[in-house]
Amino acid sequence: MNIQVAQRLAPIQEYYFSQKLREIDALNRAGANVINLGIGSPDLPPHPSVIEALTRSAQLPTTHAYQSYKGVPALRRAMAEWYERSYGVALDADSEVLPLLGSKEGIVHVCMTFLQPGDEALIPNPGYPTYRAAVHLSGATPVDYDLTTENDWQPDLRALASRDLSRVKLMWVNYPHMPTGAPADAAALAELVAFAKAHGILLVHDNPYSFILNEHPASLLAVPGAREVTLELNSLSKSHNMAGWRVGLLAGRADLLQEVLRFKSNMDSGMFLPVQQAAVAALQLGAEWFEALNATYRARREQVFGLLDALGCRFDRRQVGLFVWAAVPTSHADGFALSDEVLQAARVFITPGGIFGSNGNGFVRVSLCQPEAVLTEALERIVNARLASAALTH
Repeated sequence: MNIQVAQRLAPIQEYYFSQKLREIDALNRAGANVINLGIGSPDLPPHPSVIEALTRSAQLPTTHAYQSYKGVPALRRAMAEWYERSYGVALDADSEVLPLLGSKEGIVHVCMTFLQPGDEALIPNPGYPTYRAAVHLSGATPVDYDLTTENDWQPDLRALASRDLSRVKLMWVNYPHMPTGAPADAAALAELVAFAKAHGILLVHDNPYSFILNEHPASLLAVPGAREVTLELNSLSKSHNMAGWRVGLLAGRADLLQEVLRFKSNMDSGMFLPVQQAAVAALQLGAEWFEALNATYRARREQVFGLLDALGCRFDRRQVGLFVWAAVPTSHADGFALSDEVLQAARVFITPGGIFGSNGNGFVRVSLCQPEAVLTEALERIVNARLASAALTH
């Protein structure tokens, strides 16, 4: 019997890293020992108090039942307090904070709640591929807006305003930006709010990188007037080394969050209570947690800068976040060519920028989620592979 796949999946491919990890796994099983510098999955553990809170709660016989779709009040309060302490944004913990099983879940929930066939959603190019996939799943049409190095990876709102925006209902924004590392700019964020108001567009700000190598964490909700047109996603994955724990949040207008909850409540049965209580402990960590975390990432970033220098790449040392974004040398057609060469010759994987959109074709992205010793070995492999290649050509 031939079972037809739903048409909504027609424009969607398997997630790039899902495919690439299989390829790397096959190489490793053949003895390659690939160093993976592609994925932003923190290799450092959460704070010991977080693990202790999880363990203590998991040992209780009363913590294993289904949980509220909105999360426990203690978690919502901790999230609201974190926003006020970190961003100067006051949120009603009961109605303006919605815990999620990771912010990636929230991207799909937002699209399924507010978009439908006939609608359009503005997607950054380059940008996180899940934005596009989620828009397609909703039945709406993704429309690229260009981000370029000439404009410091900020949207050209004048160019956007000159287009037909009559069907645009939602705009995805993400600062600090992934993959380029462009930081949030206060003036640019204010202009985004004004643009959204002028055109009746819902802004959805994806904000998981604001604490990584960034001296000025910012929330779009802090912009005056933003509450009217903005929802914001956040996550503990990068900021608290809890990627596999799946803890995120959606913040913003109570009426909009209630609509998202209407969809979400049909998709899951709540978050495991010990994970929620561990997240409370994580959100109560002080500035010293981020200082120590960033000291580690700062040292690793210097090593990655050296690795990219060895490859002949160009990059902006001011970028922030969990990755380094770099332009490939003119000797290579694009980031895919450089990535493939480094994987085959040195058994080191770096991400081709083209997976994030056409404006990323001339770039690669390198993750900081490997220990310094591994980054040192990656550099040695690349240098040795290049020396061997040069010897063969002579």
